[in-house]
Amino acid sequence: MKTRQKIVVLSGAGISAESGIPTFRASDGLWENHRIEDVATPEAWERNPTLVQDFYNQRRKQALSVQPNAGHFALVKLEEKYDVTVITQNVDNLHEKAGSSTVIHLHGELFKSRSTVDESLVYEIEGWEIKAGDFCQKGSQLRPHIVWFGEAVPMMDIALEVTHEADLLIVVGTSLNVYPAAGLVYSVRDGVPIYVVDPTIPDMHKRANVTFIAEPATIGLTQLADKLLAKE
Repeated sequence: MKTRQKIVVLSGAGISAESGIPTFRASDGLWENHRIEDVATPEAWERNPTLVQDFYNQRRKQALSVQPNAGHFALVKLEEKYDVTVITQNVDNLHEKAGSSTVIHLHGELFKSRSTVDESLVYEIEGWEIKAGDFCQKGSQLRPHIVWFGEAVPMMDIALEVTHEADLLIVVGTSLNVYPAAGLVYSVRDGVPIYVVDPTIPDMHKRANVTFIAEPATIGLTQLADKLLAKE
């Protein structure tokens, strides 16, 4: 039996934005009217855990009100013919809601909480709220299961391994400015085709194996999926 080709997808905020989730990096340097340093760093948690907790509670509540878009569903459709792994910088669960089978979250998961004393203790969140006094089994306050600026990216090694195995890489909705995630495009093997789907084309150093699709995810991924599925 013929082995299915492996497609790896690196997705960023742009694909979620089309579902109504604001992008992380706004032009004014604020995220939902907050400085990144006040809501997305370990130091922010130490200074004001109530503010940080409330910020992510609101993001969670917002995420519950949106649905996957055509871009998410196009990636699911590719699974009809290909072995597809989505590596996402997004913390929402829209890829999972759309039906993607294998999703690696580089920056954590909005709908999970974790212990503040033992990061291996991770819990699903029912609803949208983590409250003061919600403790892990070791008696410590739960925090958002998010990789904040200044923290290690625990899934990075796995993502690098998966990307190196790719027969084709799709990059969608990301500026490729956030490291270490942006470095994944350089871990593919020589000659592996890369498709970049984004209205604003990032600098890819004009690599010969890169095809640019200057469209939003809903349009560009739908076109690309149809093209790849039509291949013999």
